[in-house]
Amino acid sequence: HELVQYRGLETPAKDGCDVRLTIDMQLQNIVESELDAAFAQYKPQMAAAVMLRPTTGEILAMASRPTFDANDPRSSTPDQQKDRPISDMVEPGSTFKIVVTSGALEEKVATPETKIYCENGAYSYAGHILHDAHPMGMLTLHEVLAHSSNIGAAKLALQLGKDRFYQYIRRYGFGETTGIRLPGEIPGLVNPPYRWSELDITRIPMGQSIAVTPLQMVTAMSVIANGGVLMKPMIISEIDDADNRPVVTYSPTQVRRVVSTDTAKKIVSALKDVVSKKGTAPEAAVPGFAVAGKTGTAEKIDPKGGYMQGKYVVSFVGFMPADDPKFALLVVIDDPNIPRAFGGTVAAPVFSKIAKRVADYFGLQPTEPVVPPGLVETPKKLTSTLPGRG
Repeated sequence: HELVQYRGLETPAKDGCDVRLTIDMQLQNIVESELDAAFAQYKPQMAAAVMLRPTTGEILAMASRPTFDANDPRSSTPDQQKDRPISDMVEPGSTFKIVVTSGALEEKVATPETKIYCENGAYSYAGHILHDAHPMGMLTLHEVLAHSSNIGAAKLALQLGKDRFYQYIRRYGFGETTGIRLPGEIPGLVNPPYRWSELDITRIPMGQSIAVTPLQMVTAMSVIANGGVLMKPMIISEIDDADNRPVVTYSPTQVRRVVSTDTAKKIVSALKDVVSKKGTAPEAAVPGFAVAGKTGTAEKIDPKGGYMQGKYVVSFVGFMPADDPKFALLVVIDDPNIPRAFGGTVAAPVFSKIAKRVADYFGLQPTEPVVPPGLVETPKKLTSTLPGRG
């Protein structure tokens, strides 16, 4: 109905602003298509992937499954509408070992060559036994990370002490929201040391008794890729008016230096060995490129208490090329429907498939020798025993 008193004062409608994202649609398509394939193959409860540029914090692609049709939201459930990379939290498992190993190096309580006795796979502490997936004896810090020893990580945390270890957990950004401009982000769950049980100092280093979001975990790995500097994740680059004039422009934001460049390089070296025939994730490899990353295989928490037998959240988080990273990528799959699920056998191959396509899209030139089909590399002599569960 016309308001007569305002006749002649009509204001013509104007177009609203455009929000320009950091998302690259081609990369988003690559991530979604490979995530769809993994979701169909493993039939998990949930799957998610986040890709970002370590030097700037720009989110290049982000997806989760199950999902919904944004053109028909009424046909979906609230669970399908969740933005899981920022609103779901899981125990990270062994991907979290980058925190304790880098903290130990930074505080100079150990060097990459420091020997740690890993108790041949069974370590008694506070009346409980901590196991490695495979018996391992004397390992260097480098090998503790490359072979994913729970016992080695626990002993490093004991050397650091509760307070210093907790400081590094928080410096990596765990226990608080990243500040990404999306609704529904949660901070995860990080208890202060005074609330830790006697066992927690040996369990948190391997990613138990702590909960993180997928975005937090890939952001933390990006610290290592970015020479020790934490960048704030960003998904909006610019807001323009109807005439394409910038209204607001967002720039990369450095949050803090977490560890030194030298410490980050030492962790990169160990993470490169993870993606090798002697590490826990050879299936994350991309022919022609050096890849750095870490596996995670975390037992699922039972709502009734303890952990569920045979139920795992598996993940792989890494970056490529290892010595000049163009992207960091996390793949996490909750309860894949296969026997004996591991991060190195389920999530790592998905990472590899995505990374190969991303390398082609970016036009990256191979820097590593590629073994022709049908030939087998001569295995290098191992300096330790079998790798553990990642």
